[in-house]
Amino acid sequence: MAPNTINRVAIYARISTSNNGQSPEMQLRELREYCDRRGLEITGEYVDVGISGAKDRRPQLDAMMAEAHRRRFDAVIVWKFDRFARSVSHLLRALETFQALGIHFVSLSESLDTSTPTGKMVFTVLGAVAELERSLIVERVKAGLRNARAKGKRVGRPRKVVDSSQIGTLRAQGRSWRKIARRLGISARTARRAGQNPPVGNASVSRSAAAAD
Repeated sequence: MAPNTINRVAIYARISTSNNGQSPEMQLRELREYCDRRGLEITGEYVDVGISGAKDRRPQLDAMMAEAHRRRFDAVIVWKFDRFARSVSHLLRALETFQALGIHFVSLSESLDTSTPTGKMVFTVLGAVAELERSLIVERVKAGLRNARAKGKRVGRPRKVVDSSQIGTLRAQGRSWRKIARRLGISARTARRAGQNPPVGNASVSRSAAAAD
């Protein structure tokens, strides 16, 4: 890390529980020593205790991200990836945010420092992997839909039966189209169409048609 470009840093630590003797002090000690060796000023220590890494929202992590948007520091330093991010996609989103803000990211255990050429390369690789993962998911969904259609299965939201006689009864009671729609769980336009053009028997109106209203 270049000391002439990075001076102020934020350090982040997390433990999932404090009931079994876990303490964030080990993480904090190593983070402080790292900063001390490089003459970096720690502008804030953010520590989440007793909070699972699977959670998107964490009080101290949220506070740190808010301070990042205020440009209160030049870099974020963590002890390990899994102390900071809940997944590769979460990590990548955070790194993209930091990059846009001009903030570097350092993980001690993984020896990642985005201010270095190697760190920038790792960031690029992570982005490529995440993009590949998104593309594979989209392709799997499309393949599944094609397979379902080939087997004659209906794809999309199920059809909803609209009882036009019930609509007529409610209208006769003086109910508005909006109130009728809320009661039947359909759009006001669908209710009006079924009530003004009652077919023989009950009309079957698809949810997708209702959504298009």
